Amino acid sequence: MADINATESGKIIKMEVDYSSNCDTKIPECKKLAADGKIHDALDQLLALEKLTRTGADMISTSRVLVAIVEICFEAKNWSALNEHIVILSKRRSQLKQAVTKMVQECCNYIDKTPNREIMIKLIETLRSVTEGKIYVEVERARLTHRLAKLKEEDGDMSEAASIMLELQVETYGSMTRREKASLILEQMRLCLAKQDFVRTQIIAKKINVKFFEDEKDEETQTLKLKYYDLMMELAKHEGWHLQLCRHNRAVLDTPSVKDDEAKRKACLSRAVLYLVLAPHEPEQADMTHRLLADKLIDEVPTYKELLRLFVNPELIKWSGLCEIYETELRSTEVFTASTEDGRKRWDDLKNRVVEHNIRIMAKYYTNITIKRMAELLDLSVEETEACLCKLVETGIVSARTDRLAGVVRFTSTQEPAAILDSWAASLSKLMALVNNTTHLIHQEEMLAVANAKASV
Repeated sequence: MADINATESGKIIKMEVDYSSNCDTKIPECKKLAADGKIHDALDQLLALEKLTRTGADMISTSRVLVAIVEICFEAKNWSALNEHIVILSKRRSQLKQAVTKMVQECCNYIDKTPNREIMIKLIETLRSVTEGKIYVEVERARLTHRLAKLKEEDGDMSEAASIMLELQVETYGSMTRREKASLILEQMRLCLAKQDFVRTQIIAKKINVKFFEDEKDEETQTLKLKYYDLMMELAKHEGWHLQLCRHNRAVLDTPSVKDDEAKRKACLSRAVLYLVLAPHEPEQADMTHRLLADKLIDEVPTYKELLRLFVNPELIKWSGLCEIYETELRSTEVFTASTEDGRKRWDDLKNRVVEHNIRIMAKYYTNITIKRMAELLDLSVEETEACLCKLVETGIVSARTDRLAGVVRFTSTQEPAAILDSWAASLSKLMALVNNTTHLIHQEEMLAVANAKASV
C-alpha cells in the first residue's frame, strides 16, 4: 500500500508510512476502553495515532482514526466532547482534506440521533463552522444549512431561515447533482416568498434553467418542476403578470402526472384560458391565443373555448351578455372568486379587457365616431370611455385623435415600424432622384450657354 497518494492543496503527497496495521490493532482496543468507561484514555491514544497517520500522509488511516474518534464520542453520548473534537481535528496542521470529509459525513449521520433540539442545533452549527469556506465539503455544508433553516422555520422565524438559506450559492457547486441544486434553489425561492421578498425571488428564479425539467423525466424531477411552477405562479399573481401565469399553466399541463389526470388537466386548461384573457393585448398574447385555440385539449373545456373565441372574433362583446352566460361559472373558479380581493380585482380587469377589445374592433370599422355613440356601445359613461380610449392610445394599441369640442373621435391607420421605414426610404430615394435630375439639367444649361457664347464669337 506504499503507492497510495494523498492530495493536499492541489499537490500530490505520497504516503510516507502505512499505518493500516496500527489502526487495525489500536482502534478496536480504544473502542473497548471507551466501552469500559475510559473515554479520555481512548481518545488520547487515538489522537496520538492521528498525529502519526497525518504526518505520514496516510489518508486512509487518518480517515479511519477521525471517524473512530467521533464514533466513540457519539456512542458515549458525550455531545460536548464530540463538538470539541470535531473542531480540534479539522484545525490540525496539514490535516488531510479527505479525512475531514469522512469525519463530517459520519457526523452528519448523528444529527437525527441527538436527544433534543438544542443539542441538534449545536452539532449542526459546529459542523457548519468547520466546513465554512472548504470546497471539498460544500455539499455537506449545503445540506446542513438546509437542515438548520428548516429548524428556524419550525420556530416561526422565517426571516432568519431565509437569511441562512441565502448564504448558499449552490449554482456554483461543481460536486452537487443538478437535481439537488434545483431542490435547494427552490427552497430559497419558497422562503423568500414566505417573507415577501419578491425582488430577490425573481433574481433567484433565474438560476434555474427550465430545460432541466424537460431533460429529466423521472418522477422526482417532475415533482420539482411542479414545485417550481407553483412558486413562479405565486410570484406572478403578486405582480399581476397574467401572461406569465398562462405560460406557467401551459408548462404544468405538459407534466405527465397532470396530463394523465383529467381533473388536473381541465383545471390547468381553464386557468390558462382565463389568465390569457386577462393579459393585455399584444403580439405575444395574440399568438398564444391562436395556438391555444388550435390545441385539441381545449375541446375538453368547451365553455372556456367559447369565451376565448369571443376575444378573437372581430365583433363587439356586450358585457351584460357575457355576465349572463359566463359569470356564474367564472365566479366559482379560484381566478375570479368573489371572496378574495384578488378575485374581485381580476373581475374588474376582465371588464377592462372587454372594453379594450371593443375599442380595437371599433377602430377597424369606424373612421369617425362620436364619443356619445362609443359610450353607448361600450356600456360606459362618456368620462370612462375617454379614459379607456386615452389609455389605449398611450400604449399604442389604437391610433386616434379626439375633437373634444365636437365630441368626435377620428381613428387613424397605424403603421408598423418596418412600413414606416420603407416609406421613409422610398421618399428619400425619390428626393435623391429629383436632386440628380436637377443637377443634370443645370449642367445641360451651362453647356448650352457655353456653346452659344462660342458660336456668337
